[in-house]
Amino acid sequence: MFSYRHAFHAGNHADVLKHTCLIALMKYLTQKDTALTVIDTHAGAGLYRLDGDYTETSGEASEGIFKLLTAAKTAQTQPPKPAAAGKKADAAAPAPAASAYPWAPALQDYLDVLRKLNPHFAQTGDPAHLKIYPGSPFIEQQFLSGRDKLKLFELHPTDFKSLTGNIEQLGVGRQVAVAREDGFEGLKTFLPPPARRAMVLCDPSYEMKTDYLRVSACMADSVKRFATGTYAVWYPIIPRPEAHDLPRKLKTLAVKAGRSWLHATLTVKSSKLITDSEGEVIRPGLPASGMFIINPPHTLKADLNAALPQMVALLGQDRNAGFTLEHGG
Repeated sequence: MFSYRHAFHAGNHADVLKHTCLIALMKYLTQKDTALTVIDTHAGAGLYRLDGDYTETSGEASEGIFKLLTAAKTAQTQPPKPAAAGKKADAAAPAPAASAYPWAPALQDYLDVLRKLNPHFAQTGDPAHLKIYPGSPFIEQQFLSGRDKLKLFELHPTDFKSLTGNIEQLGVGRQVAVAREDGFEGLKTFLPPPARRAMVLCDPSYEMKTDYLRVSACMADSVKRFATGTYAVWYPIIPRPEAHDLPRKLKTLAVKAGRSWLHATLTVKSSKLITDSEGEVIRPGLPASGMFIINPPHTLKADLNAALPQMVALLGQDRNAGFTLEHGG
């Protein structure tokens, strides 16, 4: 159960979707004066090196955040104009930085978070200078005020040690609590929160098929304990029945509880297995992922309606790329 390491996947297309949603949630929920309790059930290490061995081994960031930035930069490049009779052709316009791309506001906020952690990238706009990628704990903490609290759970011994050290460097004292516990169980102790406002992020590895059942059971229990909390669930969209059943179960849960909901998915490529010239099966990697939010802010649908088409345009790898956005309640 401890083989999964998010360091291999940091900055991939699923992180682009998940963290864009998370930032939109945090930005909205921290506007009120009442204290907010944020609970992250599977926190990971907190920070990741995009030039480290894990990320470079998997190459997933190259099809995620780096593809997002380079594709935006390419989209801004103006081709040379054809020459009129008897005149020389105009030279191609220099390629502008990706920051010149007309980003949707939610994606702009996402990139702003990355810039804060990467000053050289912020200064130059060059993707080559993007070295540090924040996990959800660092994103969540950036938006907290002095009255808010962040509870982090992580079971993996190595990631727990890294997370503890990374959080200590922030110097935020008791605002952030880190526990090496099962987040599915630990969540129960914080619901309902003292100030009756909470946001929960639940994104296990789904390395074990039982995680899908545990997520739906955890959300059902959480809504019973604290019906007005905002609950955000990330999940992979893969050829597995449990992966397709999960959003249906969450929708049923929300409807029965009389709560509003929003479901967004991002697909970047086909999920079909392919074979090489020697007949060996090549697994395509993660083709898509989704975010299901119970009690979403009323602004989130518009945020994602603007951001998702850009994600498809910049991250899509084949004609199967696309998105869905549903809501109810």
